Amino acid sequence: MNITWQRDPGRPQTTGRHDRPWRGNRLSFAAAAYILFVLTVGTNMPTPLYARYETEFGFSPLVVTLVFAMYAGTLIPTAMFAGALTDSIGYRRVAAPAVALAAVAAVLFSCANGVAWLFAARALQGVSVGAASGALTAALVETEPSGDRARASMLASAMITGGGGIGPVLSGFLGEHAPLPLRLTYLVELALLALAAAAATRLPRMASRGVWRFRRPRIPASLRRPFALASAVSVLGWAVVALFLAMVPSYAIAILHRHDLLLAGTAAGMFLLFAAGTQYAVARAGIATRPAGGLLLLTVGLAMLAGAGATDSLWLLLAAAACGGAGQGITFKAALARVNEVAPPESRAEVLSAFYMITYLGVGLPVIGVGFLAAATDLLTAVGTFSAVTAPACVVVAVMARARWADAV
Repeated sequence: MNITWQRDPGRPQTTGRHDRPWRGNRLSFAAAAYILFVLTVGTNMPTPLYARYETEFGFSPLVVTLVFAMYAGTLIPTAMFAGALTDSIGYRRVAAPAVALAAVAAVLFSCANGVAWLFAARALQGVSVGAASGALTAALVETEPSGDRARASMLASAMITGGGGIGPVLSGFLGEHAPLPLRLTYLVELALLALAAAAATRLPRMASRGVWRFRRPRIPASLRRPFALASAVSVLGWAVVALFLAMVPSYAIAILHRHDLLLAGTAAGMFLLFAAGTQYAVARAGIATRPAGGLLLLTVGLAMLAGAGATDSLWLLLAAAACGGAGQGITFKAALARVNEVAPPESRAEVLSAFYMITYLGVGLPVIGVGFLAAATDLLTAVGTFSAVTAPACVVVAVMARARWADAV
């Protein structure tokens, strides 16, 4: 499959590297960070509202997990070709359509009158983030004012985790205290996306290479071992995130025996807010980030989560979010920094897209399994089983990372 892109005769041609004037452009750097943040906020806004959708549309927790996983189901195939496309046509030409798709998804959510609308909206969100995440992360590295890749990786990680945490809290507040919660939430998102569309005009362009051929993301042979370990670390961290975002709002309601969307959204969003806060604290302290400690914190957080269900303890649930979130922040920051460190500049977006593609397998597949198990048993049992399976995997990967993680991260 070949797709031919016409060269712009009015622009100087390059050999494939990004236009050098963008290096160190502060406005472009801020634009990439803001767009990444807003897209992540939007994808997590439905999280506490799923309980309301269950009541409105009459579906089960299994359907909630399938709707949630639809996001990963479209993100992964999109990421398969988006990285190479970005390296060919530039960040702006990928990010601007991604923002437009996110806006269409918000409109579908705001107009939803049945579960099919939710599936369609989540599918578009997956395409949007699948196309943009690798491109925007690479753009941050390319435009970082001082050329500091570690700082760019930290900011990308913070935008994703922080945006993921703010989304559920914001929509939980609107869902509990504002009029028309299933409409107003997405109007707020559309306002944020309008600013993102303007920011996209500040992203770097580069000359077309002339011909783009579809191909799967390729990882150079010399990078496969560090890439595989970084991906395993990221998958485990985001599998736990997926559990918190998809199931913990309903889990919190089951523990409390009452509906409170703000509390449900806070319980889910708190996980990623602690992740973002931990990343910032680690960066401020100048601590070299390694994933082993973060994976062990995830293990403790999972044990607390299972204990919260067994004891109906809200405080233990919040402690699980805090501990697990801190662990996820450390693991994702370390994994993303490692991939940025080893990725060659000429194919950085392609390598990062492959990394995100594998990462989101950890978002989609485990949460579907939890949904089926919840349908066969109950929600508390399903979450406890997930914790019992995932915690040992975190310990195993922590041991591997401690032995093999490179010093320069």
